[in-house]
Amino acid sequence: MKPRQLAAAILLLASFSTLASADIGPAEKPDLRLGFIKLTDMAPLAIAWEQGFFIDEGLFVELEAQANWKVLLDRVITGELDGAHMLAGQPLGATIGYGTRANIITAFSMDLNGNGITVSNDVWDDMKPHLTMQDDGKPEHPVSAAALKPVVEAYKDKGERFRMGMVFPVSTHNYELRYWLAAGGLNPGFYAPQSGDTSGTLQADVHLSVTPPPQMPATLEAGTIQGYCVGEPWNQQAVFQGIGVPVITDYEIWPNNPEKVFGVSEAWAEENPNTHLRLLRAMIRAAHWLDENDNANREEAVKILARSNYVGADEKVIANSMTGTFEYEQGDVRSVPDFNVFFRYYATYPYPSDAIWYLSQMRRWGQIPEAKPDDWYMKTAAQVYRADLYEQAAQSLIDDGLLDAGDFPEIGAENFVRPEQGELIDGVPFTPRTPNAYIDSFEIGLKGTDTL
Repeated sequence: MKPRQLAAAILLLASFSTLASADIGPAEKPDLRLGFIKLTDMAPLAIAWEQGFFIDEGLFVELEAQANWKVLLDRVITGELDGAHMLAGQPLGATIGYGTRANIITAFSMDLNGNGITVSNDVWDDMKPHLTMQDDGKPEHPVSAAALKPVVEAYKDKGERFRMGMVFPVSTHNYELRYWLAAGGLNPGFYAPQSGDTSGTLQADVHLSVTPPPQMPATLEAGTIQGYCVGEPWNQQAVFQGIGVPVITDYEIWPNNPEKVFGVSEAWAEENPNTHLRLLRAMIRAAHWLDENDNANREEAVKILARSNYVGADEKVIANSMTGTFEYEQGDVRSVPDFNVFFRYYATYPYPSDAIWYLSQMRRWGQIPEAKPDDWYMKTAAQVYRADLYEQAAQSLIDDGLLDAGDFPEIGAENFVRPEQGELIDGVPFTPRTPNAYIDSFEIGLKGTDTL
C-alpha cells in the first residue's frame, strides 16, 4: 500500500470510532480532489481541511485552485475533480443544457451574500452629482443604478460602449449586476442561444463580458472595463489599490441572497453516496465553525484564507468584508455584519426557491429562449438542488450530537422558500411558486412567449 493510501486508510479507521452512530457507511472513495476559485466564499472547503473535519469523515482531500469557472465545471464533468465550489447557476445551467450539457447536482449552499459592484474612480466621480448625500457628506445606500444611467448615456453620446465585467454567464454576479442595472432603468442586454448569439449584449445599454475574478482589478485599472461585479476580496482590492469604488453590495440588492454551492455530477453522487454524505457533513461543520459565537472565528479564518494556496490576498483586504464591515470609498467603512454568511439563516440548506430565482433570471435574459410552464421550474429545481441528501447529512450530525436540531430547518418539512430574506432593491416581490408571473412583472426583460 502506498503511503498516501495507508494514511487514508488510517484516517478512515479513526473515523469509524468517532462517527459510529452516524449510520453512514465508509466512504467508497476516500481520496478526493476538490476544486475551487480564489474567492473568500470557498472558506467552507478551506476550514473543513484546516480544522480536520474532512479527516473526521475518513476523507483524504486535496483542494486545488482552478483557472476559471469553465475549467472547473469541465473537470467535474470529466471526473478529474470529484466536486467543486461552484457558481449557484452552474449546476442548473449544465442540467438544462446552457453551455456544456451534464447532470450536475448540489446538496450544499456554501454561503449567502458576499458580492459587490465596483466602478472606476472616474465613473464614481461622474455618478456623484446624481446621488443623495447624508449629512456627513457620504452617499446614502443603497446606491441605485439610476445614478449610473446619465454616465452611460454620456458614453453613448461619445459613441463609446460602457463596459462592465462579471465572472461567468450563469454566475450570481451576472444576474445581480443585470438586476441592479435593470432596476435603475438600464438594459444589460439579452442572450439568443437559439440563433447562436451567446454574447448577452443584444439591445444592451451596458455591455457585460466575462473576466476571471482575480483579474478584475487589473482589467479595471487598464480601462478595458468601467466596472464589475465580483465576490470578495476583489472589490475591496480595488479600494486597497485606490483604483475603484464599490457602489453597492449584493446584500443591498437582495438581503441574504444565495451565492455559491458545492457541486458534483449526479453520476458521481450515485456511485459514491457515503462519500458524498461525509463531504456534506464536513462542510456543514465548517460553515458552522465560520459563523459560531457571533463570528468569533473569522479572524482565524482570514489568516487561513490569505494563504497562497487558498485566496492569496492580503489579510487586511480579506478582513474588510469577512469580519463584518465593508469599505466603499477609501475611509467610508460601514458595518455590514451579514456581508458573508456561511451558516446563519440556514445558509447551507439548498432551498428549491434559490434554484427557481436563478432559472427565472435565465429566462428573463434569454438564456432560456422559450417560455416554460411553472411546473418545469419546480421539477428542475428539485432535480438539481437536492435537499433530500442535505437532510440525511444534517440528521446524522444531529444524531451524533455534533450539531443541534435547531441549527437546521425542520427535517422532513416542506422547506421550499429560504427564510430571513429581505426585499429586492426594486421592490418586486419574488414569488417562487409562480415563476412566470414573477418573470412577467419586470419592466425590462423577456416576458410570456417572447423570443429573440
